[in-house]
Amino acid sequence: MPLLHDDRLFPADPATRSIARQLYASVRELPILSPHGHTQAAWFAKNQAFPDPAKLFIQPDHYVHRMLYSQGVSLDALEIDVENISDPRKVWRIFAEHYYLFRGTPTRLWLDFAFQELFGLENRLTARTADLYFDTISSKLQTPEFLPRSLFERFHIEVLATTDSPLDSLADHIAIRESGWSGRVLPTFRPDSVVDPEFAGFAENIAKLGEQTDEDTSTWQGYLAALRQERERFRSLGCTATDHGHPTANTANLSSGASAALFAKVSTGRASLEEEELFRAQMLTEMARMSLDDGLVMQIHPGSVRNHNLELFRKFGRDMGADIPAPTNYVEALRPLLDLFGNETDLTIILFTLDESTYSRELAPLAGHYPCLRLGPPWWFNDSPEGMMRFRESVIETAGFYNTVGFNDDTRAFLSIPARHDVARRVDCSFLARLVVEHRLNEDEAFEIAQDLTSNLARRAYKL
Repeated sequence: MPLLHDDRLFPADPATRSIARQLYASVRELPILSPHGHTQAAWFAKNQAFPDPAKLFIQPDHYVHRMLYSQGVSLDALEIDVENISDPRKVWRIFAEHYYLFRGTPTRLWLDFAFQELFGLENRLTARTADLYFDTISSKLQTPEFLPRSLFERFHIEVLATTDSPLDSLADHIAIRESGWSGRVLPTFRPDSVVDPEFAGFAENIAKLGEQTDEDTSTWQGYLAALRQERERFRSLGCTATDHGHPTANTANLSSGASAALFAKVSTGRASLEEEELFRAQMLTEMARMSLDDGLVMQIHPGSVRNHNLELFRKFGRDMGADIPAPTNYVEALRPLLDLFGNETDLTIILFTLDESTYSRELAPLAGHYPCLRLGPPWWFNDSPEGMMRFRESVIETAGFYNTVGFNDDTRAFLSIPARHDVARRVDCSFLARLVVEHRLNEDEAFEIAQDLTSNLARRAYKL
């Protein structure tokens, strides 16, 4: 019996399900555009076999180890923070023994998709089948068909964007370009390490930024010039977007003198917490100003209380799955930036949220008015069938389809990419089918919108 049903995520009502099937069939084989994510360019530069199932499925995926940790599985047992897992089969067995924890979650859908569609496995993963899974996956990973570039092509990926620090040499992106391979892997400019005073090593990072660019980053103007130079370096390697993971969506409009004085305080560690937040707010405005000049699309991912588990943060560092959503204000927070640039048609700012309560109250009305704003798809904790449907139901009536940007997978787990896009396509087709059945949308329009949600909106918004 297959792990996945052909009609998964489609409506239970037969008439609506029939239309959803037809819509899905029209977009199922369209290429994948992945304009925002956290996969590693090194995979495609080196094109080496993934070492083992644990390294591939467990270590990079915080959805996986977050759930396991919540049920008492230690991150040490999963060897989360080691370069080479000493006993990958043991780690895999722990995962298999606890696979039942993922029942009803999108993670289960993504993993079962990979197990079935890529590795031909049809028996459910349990402690009993753990070794069968491990051996089957391990064997296939050593074949040419499962090298990173081969999988990229098998997944029918048109473009894949990574997320990169301004301090990154981008050597792997350069290597990909020079290899002659046709796959499009683009960097994304993520300046948190040099614009967030709370980032570890912030002062040292600013100094390194100055060394890289030969700019005097001890001064406000030199600092801005260095950031502009790095953005141009990213653009030369195909970058089309920036990304900003600030705690809030706050923006500011300080004078040049006030900005310089504030920078002097934060860059030397003399700023208060309130001043650090004001600096981040000013830097979102500065990034928007630069985007208006150089054309890079701006993404804002606010509202995550990062590294909430202090013990895990101290032991394992950032991004260990202990990030928690928090309420987020957009209407007043974005006002200083929008007062300056909100009516610019040559600027694109894509807003994301972890606070679903803002969809219909703030985000949809903002994007439904300001020419520069677009709404990103459900992100992180909301990247689920129910989350996607809630998003469509909350924002489309006010912002319409064309002030959204399609889907992006935002993942570190490479093999989950086709599964995530498949879920999004099925949910969107189900939503459109309901509109058709309710006579709120003509069928020919639904087919056109399905194509747009799958490919065209992302291609257009991210200038791909």
